[in-house]
Amino acid sequence: MSAAQTTTADLPPAKRTPASQADTPSTGPGKKGKKGSSATPWLLLAPCLLIIVLVMGYPLLRLVTLSFQSFGKSELWGFKDAEWVGFDNFSAILGDSVFWTVVLRTVLFAGGAVVLTMVLGMLIALLLQRVSGWVKGLISVALVASWGMPIIVATAVFKWIFDSGYGVLNYLLSQLPGVDMDGHNWFASGPQGLAVIMLLVVWGAVPFVVITLSAGLTQVPKELEEAARLDGAGAWGVFRHVTLPILKPIIVMLTTLSVIWDMGVFPQVFVMRNGNPEAEFQLLTTYSYQKAFVVNDYSGGSAIALVTVLLLLGVVAVYMRQMLKIGEVE
Repeated sequence: MSAAQTTTADLPPAKRTPASQADTPSTGPGKKGKKGSSATPWLLLAPCLLIIVLVMGYPLLRLVTLSFQSFGKSELWGFKDAEWVGFDNFSAILGDSVFWTVVLRTVLFAGGAVVLTMVLGMLIALLLQRVSGWVKGLISVALVASWGMPIIVATAVFKWIFDSGYGVLNYLLSQLPGVDMDGHNWFASGPQGLAVIMLLVVWGAVPFVVITLSAGLTQVPKELEEAARLDGAGAWGVFRHVTLPILKPIIVMLTTLSVIWDMGVFPQVFVMRNGNPEAEFQLLTTYSYQKAFVVNDYSGGSAIALVTVLLLLGVVAVYMRQMLKIGEVE
């Protein structure tokens, strides 16, 4: 037997793959798995999306429909059919000076509440990074307790604090030398009363901002802060050039949510003014409610509510644009 024959005999026979199998692309369970995995999130989201459509979709559609109709008490009880009036309701409210006064008051109220909420929230979040563990735990428990308090209960507490007859604030201020606040009515004027309501709104919103910013502050690299200090930056310089840019996405998100929530404030004003807010206390939400359910002009109230929704959608559009810009930079 020659060397060639010996070598050939010792080698195991090569396995051949049929040409039909080698050339056929893999269409097995892999592709089916990919299709299944892409559909799985939508299947899981389907119940939630269905609930959102049922809970919010129909009321929003009904709101749009009513804003283009003439709909009052007669139409509500079925004595008359609703008539389509086009943009007449919008022309009426946009041509009403009272409406624009309410819009301006709402914007100022929401703007003041948002600024105060974000500033106090940031200061408290920074403070929590510099206190001992037990103090931080105590403050966190107090924040969560105030955040979880129902709005009606919080409003009742604030009514007691600022009451003109037996309010604790008037009593404490009267103890100061030369100050006499006995019997002072904080709700005698609109600006002063809305300032009290603003404090109530801020008091309920600060805990969420503090907790979120505290979580964001834990992600700020200590090395960057130390490098900034070595370069001669002070506390404000470190915050402005290191901490603030890293927290910018969170701040944008919190600011947008705060604007949406504060533009939609209703129970604080409604309960604080015993279910009948005076003209000086009217915001867009309470003004829409008064138009619809006090004056029984449901179409006018719907038009005001729809304008409010459009204003809030503008805020959301600005938020989305800022987030996209931040994503492009990153």
